[in-house]
Amino acid sequence: MWGKQVFFFSACICLFTLNAAAQQPALFSRADAPLNERVNDLLHTLTLPEKISLLGYNSPAIGRLHIPAYNWWNEALHGIARGGEATVYPQAIGLSATFNAPLAREVANTISTEARAKYNLAVQQHRHVQYLGLNFWTPNINIFRDPRWGRGQETYGEDPYLTATMAGAFVQGLQGDVPGRLKTAACAKHFAVHSGPEADRHSFNAIIDEKDLRETYLYAFKKLVDGKVESVMCAYNRVNSQPCCTGNTLLQDILRHEWKFGGQVVTDCWALDDIWLRHKAIPTREEVAAAAVKAGVNLDCANILQDDVMKAIDKGWLTSANVDSALSATLRTRIKLGLLDAPVVSPYSQYGEDSVNNGYHARLAREAARESMVLLKNDGVLPLTRDKYASMLVTGSNSASLEALMGNYHGVSGNMVTFAAGLAKAAGPGMAMQYDQGCDFTDTLHFGGIWASQNCDVTVAVIGLTPLLEGEEGDAFLSSSGGDKNTLSLPRSQILFMKKLREAHKKPIIAVITAGSAVDVAAIAPYADAIILAWYPGEQGGNALADIIFGKYSPAGRLPVTFYQSLQDLPDYKDYSMKNRTYRYFKGKVEYPFGYGMSYTKFDYNWHTPPAKEYYSKDTIRVSVTVKNTGAFDGDEVVQAYITYPDMERMPVKELKAFKRVHVSKGGEAITTLEVPATELQKWDLQQHKWKLYKGTYRINIGKSSANFVLSQEFRLR
Repeated sequence: MWGKQVFFFSACICLFTLNAAAQQPALFSRADAPLNERVNDLLHTLTLPEKISLLGYNSPAIGRLHIPAYNWWNEALHGIARGGEATVYPQAIGLSATFNAPLAREVANTISTEARAKYNLAVQQHRHVQYLGLNFWTPNINIFRDPRWGRGQETYGEDPYLTATMAGAFVQGLQGDVPGRLKTAACAKHFAVHSGPEADRHSFNAIIDEKDLRETYLYAFKKLVDGKVESVMCAYNRVNSQPCCTGNTLLQDILRHEWKFGGQVVTDCWALDDIWLRHKAIPTREEVAAAAVKAGVNLDCANILQDDVMKAIDKGWLTSANVDSALSATLRTRIKLGLLDAPVVSPYSQYGEDSVNNGYHARLAREAARESMVLLKNDGVLPLTRDKYASMLVTGSNSASLEALMGNYHGVSGNMVTFAAGLAKAAGPGMAMQYDQGCDFTDTLHFGGIWASQNCDVTVAVIGLTPLLEGEEGDAFLSSSGGDKNTLSLPRSQILFMKKLREAHKKPIIAVITAGSAVDVAAIAPYADAIILAWYPGEQGGNALADIIFGKYSPAGRLPVTFYQSLQDLPDYKDYSMKNRTYRYFKGKVEYPFGYGMSYTKFDYNWHTPPAKEYYSKDTIRVSVTVKNTGAFDGDEVVQAYITYPDMERMPVKELKAFKRVHVSKGGEAITTLEVPATELQKWDLQQHKWKLYKGTYRINIGKSSANFVLSQEFRLR
């Protein structure tokens, strides 16, 4: 009898234990478990076909494990793109023109907040669709080496240091600051040397030596990897004959081994197809799949890995261990994003509709837009005084254009404020304001608004480009060069329109140019009393422009690219050497230099703490400058520090190595400290294939642009 009772009792305990185990969540789904343990548990739980299915951007649900579908294709260049309602911030090139890294971080922080909100709303409706995810294939940190490149607007300009600083801050804002978790996942793209031509992007071979590769094209990528960017996107092109998504030099030797990058590598979309179809570097899809996995690709923005990895395994080119290695980085990203956790576990679960395009985000978009705008000319007309002008004409092909606000890779907002609308609101009901489109992009014979301009006290003409004329292959469908520009010229119709306005009267004309790249401003400069470069300023562009024109804000944007006089001054577009390119190596005359921008006020500089006489390799060059506002307006000043190097072969002419945007009230002053680690001055030694800090005499130059140094002092590196 006693034996039966013991048996019954033991059986109950076993049953209870089994039930408890059945109710215990799987290790991979436990938010409190260590990251690597969760990844390893999931790798041991998934079947091989399931693992392969997760190697593509459109990852299916794994129903038996309650893992939802997830679409990795997502963009947030200057706001959530293509995903419905979202705040539209200034295009990346405009954000870079602010020279304000904390602002870039806060812009990205609000973008990631909107992403969390939109994702929460989508999941509540069981939607797992493209452009509503939590990772972003952003930022684009390719160097804007040539003004012809249509996608240059997506970048942070021509300078490696500025690019790394602004994009690094943007990544921090996207990814958040919760240890072990990602608010959203950022991606540095396109790795590497991917700066046009756009029409050849699926087939070109960038021939480049190690020095330019390391010092220019890879500089920002290294900084973002050091800053823990979650993902890196390999590019369509080849570099020195190796396809970027299968070549060992970039992905293995540099990214994985030298830089110790442990995050996710994703291909550009259909880049693996390019390798066998267009580059013809590898003969078949199966061999491309095997090469990509072995090179370190984790996710395919297409379907070669999903379709052909099993075939490569069957042929003995890959093993299941290779698949585990490829998938593990992607699983880590999913887990850090909380995609396998219960929603209540997320620190961002409270974000909802009121977190999208709200009042704070709109105000931030306005602030970013007005900080981005660059005053290029002012013959004393600006800022306008309302009491002086009773009437205004707003005209020009882009004065009421949404495209000119948005830039490419944009979202959609219900708060889009065109230039005409913003100026009308700011002028108020007491001013007689008229609107006339005036001209278009092509008609050189017919113009409107001339009579109205004659009868108004002041004319604001908004002209320039739009993303239909410059941008990505296919999207910029009005471009005659596959998305690129083949000239620096503004549309001829706009130049003639400006000329006719000037011939009609001598009253003030303010020209506003929209563009994502350098254009020939000189062609319209004689016809305008003031010129403002507005870039593609986002949803609040009209209000931001009005703030500047009516003196509510003193402009302080700075050019993140050189405005050349002619394309004839530059090397061939397909030459990837940096010789005679960008302010760092260009020695000719320019229309406007890198870092240039005017203000309504004036600033004087004086040393507060000059540099020491000598430094050693482990030192930091630290200087302080007193900036005094001697003008009549409160305003921002962008203090820029450039280094000139010892007279050695292939040293840059000059190089930005620190900057800070500071606000100074009229009559006031501020002390600004700038720091340059001596290691930032090292250059690539082509003979030894490594970085070297050269001894000798250097100079630190503090200025208002790359061509206007106010303070300068030599120092020695020992």
